[in-house]
Amino acid sequence: MSNRYVGAWMQDGAFNPLVAPTPSYTYYLSTWGQNNNGQLGQGNRTNLSSPTQVGSTVTWSSIATGFTHVLAIGTDGTLWAWGNNFRGCLGLSNFTYYSSPKQVGALTNWLQVSASNYISFGIKKDNTLWAWGGNKYGALGLSNTATYYSSPTQIGALTNWLQVSSGSYNAGAVKTDGTLWTWGSNNFGALGLGNTTYYSSPKQVGSLTTWKSVYFSYFSNFAVKTDGTIWSWGWNNNGQLGSGNTTSYSSPVQIGALTTWKKIAGTRYSTIAIKTNGTLWTWGQNSSGQLGLNNTTSYSSPKQVGALTNWLNVAAGWYTGLSTKTDGTLWTWGTNTSGQLGLGNTTSYSSPKQVGSLTTWVSVSGGVSFTAGLAY
Repeated sequence: MSNRYVGAWMQDGAFNPLVAPTPSYTYYLSTWGQNNNGQLGQGNRTNLSSPTQVGSTVTWSSIATGFTHVLAIGTDGTLWAWGNNFRGCLGLSNFTYYSSPKQVGALTNWLQVSASNYISFGIKKDNTLWAWGGNKYGALGLSNTATYYSSPTQIGALTNWLQVSSGSYNAGAVKTDGTLWTWGSNNFGALGLGNTTYYSSPKQVGSLTTWKSVYFSYFSNFAVKTDGTIWSWGWNNNGQLGSGNTTSYSSPVQIGALTTWKKIAGTRYSTIAIKTNGTLWTWGQNSSGQLGLNNTTSYSSPKQVGALTNWLNVAAGWYTGLSTKTDGTLWTWGTNTSGQLGLGNTTSYSSPKQVGSLTTWVSVSGGVSFTAGLAY
């Protein structure tokens, strides 16, 4: 849905969730696509089919897109939000929609953020975990099912949270000790706990301490281990788990036997991943060409996109694929009804197309029908 690995992106595209943003890594922010909720941050609600800079400052370090809202961290550690504010998901202590960035509180210690459908999470530099927005099914992990929280609220008192990813009324996080934790809605076994019971507070997935990162999508979720293996669980109606079938799983299942997986992202019913050799792979639903395979055939196991070995970062929108290359170029594919591919038109494409001619893109994040990206 969106690129949840947001925090400290290095100039070479590497990601380190423990490195706080610093003035050495400052980027400008551009947005494009649907803007009905002001999610492009341009001060209006006009759709854009090409990347357009947000504001005039070059002071951003990371971004995360929800369905129709955006969270961003400045290089000074401040937190900003804009777009749809249903259930207070912007964290501004109100329910007002904003079409330009608004600062969340006054703190300067935010490290990384994650957003999805009206829920938001953040990790501070002290490795505490915070949540806000809609709390249906206990999605915020605050040990209750209160309707909403319109300002950041700490989840427990622990100071060892490393990375968080929000899904559809649920979320997952990895701690500094390599353990994996999930909470919220558990439809189709989306929490990976071996059952379909909902939980309003974090529950550990198994007992392993080798989890590196987690990615939550639309009830179909993924995690990468330190040994380079990739695991999936939850809803699998379109083969989006990559397990070679359409069976849903309530516990993590390894995708193949390879130990060369590096990064992963999920659209609504499909998945995108990069291996350590720089190759790009996709699987799942392909009705809009969102797999980038130059066709509309769906696949339940990973298929390589082309033969290139210079793919660096991946992200996904609702029915779109997004990726940067090692040369700093940005490529998009899939549905383009609102201009979310950034190609200056509303034509959909079933294979990757370069966005403009810039060679300074660092990361990209996709919402339902819009996109945001950072470049230097």
